[in-house]
Amino acid sequence: MPTIQLDNLIKRYGEVEVLHGIELEMADNEFTVLVGPSGCGKSTTLRMVAGLEDVTEGEIYVDGKPVSHLEPKDRDLAMVFQDYALYPHMNVAQNISFALRLARRPKAEVHAKVKEVADMVGLTDFLHRKPGALSGGQRQRVAMARALAKDSGIFLFDEPLSNLDAKLRGQLRAELALMSQRVEKNMIYVTHDQIEAMTLADRIVVMHGGYIQQQGSPEALFKRPVNKFVAGFLGMPPMNFLNGEIKEEAGDVFVKGNGFSLRLQDEKAQAAKAHRVREVVLGVRPSDLVFDAEAPSDQALTLDVMVSEYVGAQSVLLCQCGADQVTVEMNSETPMALGQTLRFRITPNRVHLFDRESEDAIQSK
Repeated sequence: MPTIQLDNLIKRYGEVEVLHGIELEMADNEFTVLVGPSGCGKSTTLRMVAGLEDVTEGEIYVDGKPVSHLEPKDRDLAMVFQDYALYPHMNVAQNISFALRLARRPKAEVHAKVKEVADMVGLTDFLHRKPGALSGGQRQRVAMARALAKDSGIFLFDEPLSNLDAKLRGQLRAELALMSQRVEKNMIYVTHDQIEAMTLADRIVVMHGGYIQQQGSPEALFKRPVNKFVAGFLGMPPMNFLNGEIKEEAGDVFVKGNGFSLRLQDEKAQAAKAHRVREVVLGVRPSDLVFDAEAPSDQALTLDVMVSEYVGAQSVLLCQCGADQVTVEMNSETPMALGQTLRFRITPNRVHLFDRESEDAIQSK
């Protein structure tokens, strides 16, 4: 499979620069997910790789060869669009085989390829139907099958599941993960859904404001975000943020804020002690708050429960800590009533610290 490199990629529309020197390399057989909020530049980046947008500055390399001057048809890639982009007058088999027939491939080869990819995505029983007679999930499968039939070295996905309902999105997400294992191709996937990014990616590239904020494995980005934006974007429910100040008392290091005083330990304490700025943001994930009425006050948050959302095995609590709101994820079997004041223990090495001004993570070197 080819390696793909984006070298100082810049995109401008008139005087407005929307991508600012994107540097990215995607290895052989890697599922790369570009994720970020609307307007961050992820779809523009994908469309530049596809050849649907011109490159203002920089270059795109595939296996070391520059391709930004090539037409889309000459780039050895296939693309799945958000809106399916199927031909309504053709049946499923004709839609899947369109690129092969356009290339005048032998009929036997076309038939075999259609059967192969239809089996792969579960469309064997629908080959004679037209798109109008299919559900949204089935249409998206046709779009994926059409891309697979082309047998390109690179597959591009532009938010392919965003038009589907939640249940169908979950089903097709699992099918995409299995498909990526079977076909062993380079895949670049764009989404604003961080759940899709976390579950599908070999590597996540988080974008914001036309810049890459961080890239790496889902686990690495979840556990060691480089800034407050990445920390808040990945994870559901999102991370809690509380303003505080670093204080040193009798050799211990604390983060103190409105309604809490948390003693830091080990590398967190060392990093905070070495940081020159005292004003920080304390980050705690909802799943890292554990109900414990006996927890020491310097290792816990005392919270007033305002709202409880029952979601089956888990309950999501919206609580008050001083003037700030804090979300807690806990076992729904735990007895709890609205208006209660409860104590939640925090595992010391699970907290995150961010510089309040720059929003960069405060981490040990």
